[in-house]
Amino acid sequence: MTETAGTRRRPAYQNGGYAYDQWIESLGLPIYRGYFLEDLRTIELGHWEERGCDSAFIQLSGQEGVVEARVSEIGPGQTLPPLKMAVEEIVYIVEGRGLTTVWADNGPKRTFEWQKHSLFVVPHNHHYQLTNTQGDRPVRLLQYNTLPVAMSAVPDLSLLINGPGGRVEADEDLYAEAMEIDATGSQIADRGVFWYGNFFPDMQAWDKLVPFRGRGAGGTTVFIGFPGSEMSCHMSVFPARTYKRGHRHGPGRVIVIPKGEGYSIMWPEGHDQVVVPWHEGSMFVPPGRWFHQHFNVGSEPARYLALHPLPQFAGYADEQVQDPTEDQIDYSREAPWIRQKFEEELAKRGTKSLMPDDAYRIPNYEWTY
Repeated sequence: MTETAGTRRRPAYQNGGYAYDQWIESLGLPIYRGYFLEDLRTIELGHWEERGCDSAFIQLSGQEGVVEARVSEIGPGQTLPPLKMAVEEIVYIVEGRGLTTVWADNGPKRTFEWQKHSLFVVPHNHHYQLTNTQGDRPVRLLQYNTLPVAMSAVPDLSLLINGPGGRVEADEDLYAEAMEIDATGSQIADRGVFWYGNFFPDMQAWDKLVPFRGRGAGGTTVFIGFPGSEMSCHMSVFPARTYKRGHRHGPGRVIVIPKGEGYSIMWPEGHDQVVVPWHEGSMFVPPGRWFHQHFNVGSEPARYLALHPLPQFAGYADEQVQDPTEDQIDYSREAPWIRQKFEEELAKRGTKSLMPDDAYRIPNYEWTY
C-alpha cells in the first residue's frame, strides 16, 4: 500500500512528545517528572516484565529529549536477562552489591564486581547482564544514556535495543584499572588531569582529586572520560558550611549525591528560584541555561556526581560571541539573599558559615589549597 501523508508518523511536536516519550508512556511504568527526587533508594517502582525487574523512568526538567535516566531494582540473588543497547550506558549503584558480565558478539565475556557507589560504563553494542549477589536484599541502580536522542534519529527500538547489528571489536582491556591522563591540549586543560576508564569502584571514597579553583568554596574534583565515548562525568567535593559559585550550562546533566547534606538553588535568569534539598541518594537536573548553585550545610565534605550528556549539549557561552564569565556569578556579584539564606539554614543547625568575608569583597577570590 502506498503511504499517504495521513498515515505517516507525525512530528513529535504534533504528537505531544518525542518518540522516546511516547515509548516510555506506553510501558505503564512510573515516570517521575519535576525538578528533583529526594531519594532514589525509596521511590516507587513498577514491574517491567520484559526486563525481569522493577523499574521507573525519570524525566526531570532539563532531561527532555536529551538523556534517559531510570532506576532498576534487582531482587535478592536474581540475575537479569541480557541486554544490548546501540548506545552506551552509564550505571551508578545506589544500593547493593553484585556482578556485571559484558561481552561483544565476537568476544569473550568479562565479569567484574561492584558495590554501593560504584560507577561503570557499558559500551555501545555490547551485551551485559546484571546479578545481585546478595541473598537477603535488593540492588538499586541508576542507569543513564542517550536513548532519547537516538530514538529521535532512528525511531525503531528493534535496532536500538537487543538489535542484530552493531558489530564491535572485542577489547581485552575494557575494564582495566582507570588511568590518570594529562589534560594538556584538551578542552579541560585548565583542570590539570582527568581519569580515563570504564569502572570506578567507589565514588563515595574516591580521593584522587584536584583543585577546582574556578568554582570556589575550596572545592576539589575529578573529571572522568570513558574509552571510545563522547560522554563524560565529574564529581565535585567541597567543604562543610561552604557553597559554590552560581553557574549555568546546557541540559541533560544528571546530578546524584554520593555523600553529604545540603541544597541547591536553580533559576532561569530573571525568574523565581527552585530550592532542591539533597542528601545521599538524591537526584536532580539543572534545566538548560538555568543558573544553579550548590550549598553544603552538613558537618563534613559533600559530594555531587554529575553525569554529562553528549558534548553537543554543553551549552556554554560561545567565546566568539559572548563573555564566558556570564555563565558564572562571582560571590562579589551575587544577590544578597543567597548568602542570607545559607546563613539562616546553618543557624537552624546551630552552626555558622565558613565562607571567608573576602570572598564577598574581592572579585574572583582564590581559596588556599
